[in-house]
Amino acid sequence: MLRLDELDRRIVAQLLEDGRASYAQIGDRVGLSAPAVKRRVDRLRSDGVINGFAAVVDPAALGWTTEAFIEIFCTGATSPDEIHSSVRGHPEVVAAYTISGDASALVHVRARDIQHLEQVLERLRREDNITATKTSIVLSRLIGRPIDAPVPTRVTAQ
Repeated sequence: MLRLDELDRRIVAQLLEDGRASYAQIGDRVGLSAPAVKRRVDRLRSDGVINGFAAVVDPAALGWTTEAFIEIFCTGATSPDEIHSSVRGHPEVVAAYTISGDASALVHVRARDIQHLEQVLERLRREDNITATKTSIVLSRLIGRPIDAPVPTRVTAQ
């Protein structure tokens, strides 16, 4: 497991807040020089902590106004690789997870509208190893962070 020190965590938090901030701007906020921030960011990238940089775009601006979570039920003991193979070819699938419970996986889908979502469901259900689905349509997004979990910026008492 990778160990991040407090400065690494603060740098990552700054990048999550504003991925376009310069090394100098981040350095001002965390108390380092721009070259020191760059060295740490380079190390975080080479260590796999930072996997890349991307624009976060409002899906509605691109015409994708319908969002749903679909529980997928598969035949027998379907492996995560088999589930991945079944869902990866569907461009509407923005994330997929194996989960505990009755379902084999949980798939996050974005579509243009309800009719498009229905077409996606029909295509998913035609996959050989998918036997059933259960869909929950998102009515409103309450929190939408750019990562799965917040980066803890804990202060350690000495």
